[in-house]
Amino acid sequence: MSRIVTKKYLLPFILITGLFFLWGFARAILDVLNKHFQEILHISISQSALIQATTYLGYFLMALPAGILITRAGYRRGVVAGLLLFALGSLLFIPGAAVMSFGMFLAALFIIGCGLVILETAANPYAAELGDKATAASRLNLAQSANGLGCILAPATVGGFLFSGHGSSVAVPYGIMGVAVLATAILFMRVRLPEITDAHEGEADQNAESEALMPAIRSLWRSRAFRLGMTALFFYEIAEISINSLFINYVTADGWMDKTTASAVLSFGALGLFMLARIAGSWVMSRVASEKALAACGALALAGALLVVADAGWISRCGLFMCYAFEAIMFPTIFAITITGAQGTSVKIASSFLMMTPIGGAVGTLLMGSLADSVSLSAAFIIPAAAYAFVLAYATGLCRRRR
Repeated sequence: MSRIVTKKYLLPFILITGLFFLWGFARAILDVLNKHFQEILHISISQSALIQATTYLGYFLMALPAGILITRAGYRRGVVAGLLLFALGSLLFIPGAAVMSFGMFLAALFIIGCGLVILETAANPYAAELGDKATAASRLNLAQSANGLGCILAPATVGGFLFSGHGSSVAVPYGIMGVAVLATAILFMRVRLPEITDAHEGEADQNAESEALMPAIRSLWRSRAFRLGMTALFFYEIAEISINSLFINYVTADGWMDKTTASAVLSFGALGLFMLARIAGSWVMSRVASEKALAACGALALAGALLVVADAGWISRCGLFMCYAFEAIMFPTIFAITITGAQGTSVKIASSFLMMTPIGGAVGTLLMGSLADSVSLSAAFIIPAAAYAFVLAYATGLCRRRR
């Protein structure tokens, strides 16, 4: 059995894994902002969905430029550029809070989204390539566990602060985060990361690399496997992001929890379960074919979402947590399966296209917000249920083709 991470790549893997924590923290804060802005700015659930829509619009628009940047400048410079944009967007929350402008907050979130997609476009394939291709899915699941830790800490710390009832300003957590991210950018300016390249790419000059860009894009889009994998990631993001966005609304709607408790339960209950499931998935997939694990998790996550739709009291609440447990391996597993086989420039460009898929979260959150306002929060879970159904169909198709 191959080791998930060899000694040769251990330090780069640890440094890159730290980035997964940062963007997990930043994305999870959005789930607290939904409820916070609904109250302090007096907006509806569907209006607050613009928080996710704006952030992930940044992902969609910046993903391909991010891939081109990383192709030409390398992974390390790409990481630094992403961190600087991330820090700028975070620090813009300080003047935004001073004038309490929803538009300015959305502009700051758009810039953060642009920075995060550069980080993810660089870090996901880099982590997957730091070792044997046979263990790429396990390695990416392990790195994504740090993302889960960031997701756990953000709602508890930021939610506890914002929902404390003492007029706490959103400028404080975002200002602290901006300074921390800026310090991380300085660290990456000073460290050396090995560039993972194919032999033919290492011999290419920048002009040859640029000329190879369009053929690489055409090659990717001719691949049915790549198109299906990208679509599966899009549907996964619909489910994962929209459920996170409405978690606090769902558990507080009928008085089951207050908002402070809800933010803590989102952190240590739902997202804690998500992180543990991702760690367990990394271990399982070092022993079981990744497509089989993905199919099983797709079926169980779909069952959980349908239980929520049924609006059956505590059974539906259990279904909500089932979604978190069984969706955990989906992103890194689909990403690793889809990107396997792409070489050289194609890996970076393929990653940039795959990082457009969080726009699905914007679509899902807007649809769920609309259904929640017009029908009910339980009924809105039909959106993630449909998304899980597509992931299940995708994984089942993979299992059939690999028999």
